[in-house]
Amino acid sequence: MLMPVVANIAKADARTSIWTAEDVARIAAMPLPQAPLIGAEDARKVIAALDLWDIWPLQNDDGSVAEVAGGTLWLILSAPCLDDPNLRHDVARTRLLHRVGEAWHDCGNLFPDGLNPGTREWSGSTRFDAKTGRVTAFFTATGRPGNSAANFEQRLFQTVGTLTLEGPHPFITGWSMPQESVINDGRYYVDLTADQGLPGRIRGFRDPYWFRDPADGSGWLLFTGSLAGASSEYCGVVGLAAARDADGDAGFDLLPPLVNADGLANEMERPHMIVRDGLYYLFWSSQHNVFAPGSPAGPTGLYGMVGPTMLGPFTPLNGSGLVIANPVDEPRQAYCWQVLDTLDVVSFVDHWGLRGRDPALHRAQFGGTIAPMLKIAIDGETTNLLGLAG
Repeated sequence: MLMPVVANIAKADARTSIWTAEDVARIAAMPLPQAPLIGAEDARKVIAALDLWDIWPLQNDDGSVAEVAGGTLWLILSAPCLDDPNLRHDVARTRLLHRVGEAWHDCGNLFPDGLNPGTREWSGSTRFDAKTGRVTAFFTATGRPGNSAANFEQRLFQTVGTLTLEGPHPFITGWSMPQESVINDGRYYVDLTADQGLPGRIRGFRDPYWFRDPADGSGWLLFTGSLAGASSEYCGVVGLAAARDADGDAGFDLLPPLVNADGLANEMERPHMIVRDGLYYLFWSSQHNVFAPGSPAGPTGLYGMVGPTMLGPFTPLNGSGLVIANPVDEPRQAYCWQVLDTLDVVSFVDHWGLRGRDPALHRAQFGGTIAPMLKIAIDGETTNLLGLAG
């Protein structure tokens, strides 16, 4: 049963865990959990004319991956293959894919034209109710109509549709008018109407991830944020909001960050959570170049913490937080990892096979496709990268 929202807020208001420079400094003394090298066979396009990145599954309310029509449904950001892959963020749309066995089938754009109240769609999460066919999509609306592509204002929205199996591939129809999940009032997180940062170091209020706490049934949103009143411009946090009703249909109340990296890192992207053996595992992705100058810098990789409750307090996994790293020889080959309840890990192919070259010069080495799935093991505060998922 959902605990009272007031109790949710009181409990969450009291604590924020810290990811510190001392944590990240421990990476240098430990074996690096390097993912296998990505080769040409791994970087084959799923959709020839589109770049794809930032992938997440259609999940049941408990976080497991939903089974649909003999396979699974996946959401992924998409854009035409532009000469400069970095410009894909300015035109991003969410694509729906159906995976059956090892094959990926394109089901088209997730949302119809004009539904998004922004100018492009950035990452989020999707929740499925198998009894009703109801799909709730939480997403980032970036920019506003009439603003330039250089506008990086981010807002969190949700919309509800219905899964249909009547066509050649599964599809979601009848999307409701998007409603803003939670409004950033600038109290806890940087107000992006006033400060959006700089290209390459933009502020965050994005990547909403729905989480149902199995301990009491309460509903939450995790998201990528930037700390208001920070001591440094490198002020990334994992943000938090509490659902006002059982499913968040009435919106969410904004709360202080779950984890704070002020002074250490600018971005803690695509945060998500799983529960295993009674412990709560919080994961996010950070790139090497988002760590503050003069601070210990981790590799581009998947990071995480573990705590006794969904509100922590959280301790860095493996002493440092690092769970998966790109190989030393190919430090940009993949990004945006998501750990599933099975401990399989999905991501996308970024700049692979560079062999030390400048990625800005090599459109041909931008993958823009789904990376080989990895597998990790978890034992308390320790994780191990087992290699490719079987």
